[in-house]
Amino acid sequence: MQWYELGPFTVFDVETTGMSPVNCRIVELAAARIDTDGHITRFQSLIHPGCKIPIEVQLIHHITDAMVINAPKFSAVAYDFLDLAKGSTLVAHNARFDLAFLQESLARTGLPLWKGKTMDSLKLVRQVFKGLPSYSLQNLRRTFQLKDTMDNQQAHRAMADVEWTVQLLEIIFSELLRRS
Repeated sequence: MQWYELGPFTVFDVETTGMSPVNCRIVELAAARIDTDGHITRFQSLIHPGCKIPIEVQLIHHITDAMVINAPKFSAVAYDFLDLAKGSTLVAHNARFDLAFLQESLARTGLPLWKGKTMDSLKLVRQVFKGLPSYSLQNLRRTFQLKDTMDNQQAHRAMADVEWTVQLLEIIFSELLRRS
């Protein structure tokens, strides 16, 4: 059995204007849906947050006000994201953060909340690979030698984090299948 046959999964990540889902906004949303036949469909969009991106946050994800000035608002991309994820399990690394922003953004725009299954790759990797010094995505990237699958991949950009989380999910589920 291949790991993706346990799916379908939609791995997603958001970049934001800050840490509070209530007071801050999403500036980038990316996802990769892995179907049970292994086919991957990707989705990525910068999002106009309707507010300025604090400079200290720009220094983390390198998304500037100029980059999002002509980007669509969340409501314009939410339907595409929800269509992609429909019928799958949503997966994020530290899912509480990403899911809180997703749900708050959906509620704020009057769209239906995500009611499907969710999974946290952070919790999974802690259970399967106990005792690692750090479970941050960047540390796991080094520990498991996760590949850069796109040109100019940069940590703390949504699609790069999605691609590394997909690889991490493969490692986790492949290990679980090996053990069973």
